[in-house]
Amino acid sequence: MINLNTEVHQAFEVIQQGGIILYPTDTVWGIGCDATNAEAVAKIYALKQREESKSMICLMNGEKMMYNVFKDIPETAWQIIDLSEKPTTLILDKPRNVAANIIAEDNTLGVRIVKVPFCFKLMERMKKPLVSTSANISGAPTPMTFKEISPEIIKGVDYVVNLDREKPGGRPSTIIKLTLDAQVKVIRK
Repeated sequence: MINLNTEVHQAFEVIQQGGIILYPTDTVWGIGCDATNAEAVAKIYALKQREESKSMICLMNGEKMMYNVFKDIPETAWQIIDLSEKPTTLILDKPRNVAANIIAEDNTLGVRIVKVPFCFKLMERMKKPLVSTSANISGAPTPMTFKEISPEIIKGVDYVVNLDREKPGGRPSTIIKLTLDAQVKVIRK
């Protein structure tokens, strides 16, 4: 039987060594690494054949981690997090304490608080945010299930988490951009 704690441990070991993982999130399968490790982030860009100017998002496991990355978080952000019925990614201003190559050119970073056990426990162990980007080559369709992930991606990561491989896929998250001057813009519903 597959054990959640074993998978968290295996993924943590790989991430500690600067590796990248393929893992199930609260939406679609993601490619991830330590969000503070610029070299690991660069490996993901290379695997996805994605320009570094296209930033990636970070998963976080709660308020403490959010405040470690953002000094100022608009009150609206907490309201959206509390009221969202589906996974919602917020793009916030002026991130810090993360790798420079995941921050967008306008000095913003997309973040999502996740409660799914694997991601939550992994970040609890890492004590850092986890990069999350869809498990596809840039420009290719986002795979909705594990079976749809290309062999190139599977071979390109250092570890494939052995959980939820049969589970039907979710949908990409809603994306909302919030600026410190209280502007709100829905990027993806």
